[in-house]
Amino acid sequence: MRNTRWTRFTHASWASDIDNLLCSQPDTGEQALEICDALARSGAVDVIVVDSVAALTPKAEIEGEIGDSHMGLAARMMSQAMRKLAGNLKQSNTLLIFINQIRMKIGVMFGNPETTTGGNALKFYASVRLDIRRIGAVKEGDNVVGSETRVKVVKNKIAAPFKQAEFQILYGEGINFFGELVDLGVKEKLIEKAGAWYSYNGDKIGQGKANAISWLKENPAAAKEIEKKVRELLLSNQDSTPDFAVDGNSEAETEQDF
Repeated sequence: MRNTRWTRFTHASWASDIDNLLCSQPDTGEQALEICDALARSGAVDVIVVDSVAALTPKAEIEGEIGDSHMGLAARMMSQAMRKLAGNLKQSNTLLIFINQIRMKIGVMFGNPETTTGGNALKFYASVRLDIRRIGAVKEGDNVVGSETRVKVVKNKIAAPFKQAEFQILYGEGINFFGELVDLGVKEKLIEKAGAWYSYNGDKIGQGKANAISWLKENPAAAKEIEKKVRELLLSNQDSTPDFAVDGNSEAETEQDF
């Protein structure tokens, strides 16, 4: 880590502790993974994010010529790193998040042709795997201001898998909290929806979702009350029967396909 370049972010609009947010831009995939291992062993950080697995280029590929064949280099690199990282992450209680990308398998006639980069080791070592997809656009007039996003838990060693959630991600802001509050309020019957109109406690709060969101922003006490009720309802349903069925091969198929 002696020659590692670190950058401290100061973007005021990010909803994170930017005073303690560091960024490193290593030269090779091996260097990036060694930095992760050193940080995990140090216990100095709580969360490490690698963005992304597809960009972790092995040293041999960087030093080689364009067009050279490097079959399986990235997969071997990730496999070795996972064996080394697993124990250190457990000892230091550090969360390591890998962001990956979807690729298409060539010549697949049956089943899911999608796969992820970096081989199979990351799939097997991961405690939780989330499939995140953009399913639409959020618009204000003709301008696209965000993305409708769906997240599905395709693997979970610590809780029930195959749950999914949908929410909006607004550019420059992050997850649309008030939009999610409106959706969950309607789902849990705390907010009434009749046509395009939204109502709360019998009073109309806006025509259209955008106006309902604006009302919640202008009435933080009501928004806090709805949030509290939604959390209570969701937590009370945690012990209910999961809304999915899993046969003997479902988990194995999920491991292979994603």
